[in-house]
Amino acid sequence: MNSVEVKHTCGICDESKERGIYLYHLFICCECEQKIVHTDPKEPEYKNYISKLKHINQPTMNL
Repeated sequence: MNSVEVKHTCGICDESKERGIYLYHLFICCECEQKIVHTDPKEPEYKNYISKLKHINQPTMNL
């Protein structure tokens, strides 16, 4: 039986990945999920993650 590789574009790093989670309409790859969880709010990357996560409930257009 053939397995089909399905890739999704991460809403944080904008890379195409196989594994991750969906939060509403936003796909987050496993790597970014771990980075978000372990980033201290005082770190500069934190603001970037917050900015990207603001789009969490906005549906994307599937063309």
